Amino acid sequence: MMKKLALTTALALTLGISATAQAHPNHAGYATTKADTVWISGTGDCWQHGFWTADNKTVECGAEAAAPAPAPAPAPAPKMMMMDAEEKHIVYFDFDSSAVTDVSAIVNYVGSLSKLTSIDLKGYTDRIGSNAYNDALSQRRVEAVDAALANAGIDTNKIATHSFGETNPVKECTNAGASLKSCLAENRRVEVTINGQKQMKH
Repeated sequence: MMKKLALTTALALTLGISATAQAHPNHAGYATTKADTVWISGTGDCWQHGFWTADNKTVECGAEAAAPAPAPAPAPAPKMMMMDAEEKHIVYFDFDSSAVTDVSAIVNYVGSLSKLTSIDLKGYTDRIGSNAYNDALSQRRVEAVDAALANAGIDTNKIATHSFGETNPVKECTNAGASLKSCLAENRRVEVTINGQKQMKH
């Protein structure tokens, strides 16, 4: 129990407490020493003025310390969900060739998918040569890409192949000879469309 004390000048001098009747503003309601600290009795009680009220109570004199602010709630973990994904690639060929050079970009992308739905291969040639020959060449090209993907471990049951010969050119040229072959290089291709699903943060 805190002791209330109506200080007189004589008692203040005896205790060594500041003789003024006003409590220091930092310790309202308490008697203070010349060192500006609350006077503590021999029993460990804080000396209170007669005008002390419960609102003057401090932590050092028995008030409960303020509870620490609660820690912020952790941010919710992002939810993962499956999303449809589509990507297109092109495999180019040398003139009159069905030799596949590199399918690593296709294989790497398929490996990044959570689920492979389908791979669509469409083969084309340039316009040099007969229609029948180019139809067969475009077929050999899609079969070569199909085989390269199978050798890389991709499920061929997911692959569909189509050959279109010299139709649907992406570039028209009026050059002749070797220059024409070079100009038409973009038409000698297999277009690869990959559909699947990826896990994405939501």
